[in-house]
Amino acid sequence: MSITTSGPDLEVPSLNTPHMRRILASSFIGSAIEFYDFILYATAASLVFNRVYFTDLEPTVAIFASFATLAVGYLARPIGGVVFGHFGDKLGRKGVLVTSMLMMGVATTLIGLLPTTAQIGMLAPVILIVLRLIQGLAVGGEWGGAMLMALEHAPKRRRGFAASFANMGGPAGAVLATLAVSAVSVLPEEQFLSWGWRLPFLFSIVLIGVGLIIRLKVAESPLFAALEDKAAQKKLPLTEVLTRYPKSVVLGTLVGMSSYTVQGVMTVWAISYVVESAGMDRTSVLLIKAVGATLTVIGIWIAARYCDRIGRRPVMMIGITAGAVLALPIMWGLELGQFWIFMIALFLANGLVQAFIFGPFGAFTAELFPTRIRYTGASLVYQLSSTIGAGFTPMIVSALVIVAGGKLWLAGVVWVGAFLVAALAMRGVREGRDQDLNAEDMR
Repeated sequence: MSITTSGPDLEVPSLNTPHMRRILASSFIGSAIEFYDFILYATAASLVFNRVYFTDLEPTVAIFASFATLAVGYLARPIGGVVFGHFGDKLGRKGVLVTSMLMMGVATTLIGLLPTTAQIGMLAPVILIVLRLIQGLAVGGEWGGAMLMALEHAPKRRRGFAASFANMGGPAGAVLATLAVSAVSVLPEEQFLSWGWRLPFLFSIVLIGVGLIIRLKVAESPLFAALEDKAAQKKLPLTEVLTRYPKSVVLGTLVGMSSYTVQGVMTVWAISYVVESAGMDRTSVLLIKAVGATLTVIGIWIAARYCDRIGRRPVMMIGITAGAVLALPIMWGLELGQFWIFMIALFLANGLVQAFIFGPFGAFTAELFPTRIRYTGASLVYQLSSTIGAGFTPMIVSALVIVAGGKLWLAGVVWVGAFLVAALAMRGVREGRDQDLNAEDMR
């Protein structure tokens, strides 16, 4: 049965066709490559940039400044989601995905070539911030398009699983980024800080080439193609999202923040904490982080399959509830400074809490908005969640630890609060598993 781009039935019969396999592979690989670049920066911010670009500051201030540049990229993500979402809703999903990938690849490669503060002075951190902004804009447009290309091609009863391929690409990219940094971290300290850390950034140009070859072979979304003739009649997507669907944006963001709080705490701040404060071996910690990201992929796979059977909300609530229960024990465990406790804490946070919230999240956000504004709406919810939930978390947790006199209990309390807010927000969101994606109004 061929895919049609008009008429009432726009579905394909299954995910197991050559065309759908190509779409799912493009969604997964494209997302993995973009998040390789984005998470690579987060890892370097935890271990390198405070010692290369903020060398004149006190150690605690230097790591705070390094995390601040990380936050800049997250601030740019909602802007990228709106800009790329606008053109994705007006002109199509495919073209903006190619553009976002090129932007990300160029920015990441240039970071790998950027001279240090010792070489060019304060111009170095300024350029670093600009390149981080470009990364944020690019990844802001990536996820929504990659997720929608899979979801809008998929059969109704497999939408959650199809959309999750973009979500699985994120932690898969994190695995690749972490392993890349781990490989160069075995170098002597001086060589690692001088040139070793740059190699994973330069490798990005190879990955981008592979991703573009795959992405250019994928057809446009059939749901968008069915509306393409009406493109000139479409209103400004962002205006319609904010005026007709403000509740969906607010509640969706509050739910999504819970998953990204886990990412900000455990895969960025905690990595720096256990290496710098607890004295754990850098390479071993990075390898455990890679295993944790692998467990996230597996967890997303499981959660996404079940969300097509029992619904998005029940599966996501498993992760939210687990996060609220485990937040304080995890912080207590990190404070003990034992490697095996850190390992267990990271595995639970990634493989259970984050994965079960994040697995259905693609379909969850897409089913909040109609096709004509879905790219903009879903991207805005996702990127606001990531910016608020993960972008500022490392800085906030660092500040809370200082306020608590070096103890982690206060950070744990705030973390519990984030999950409770998410649980309350979920009560106001309807179940979207049986939602008709062709509906004109999704409220």
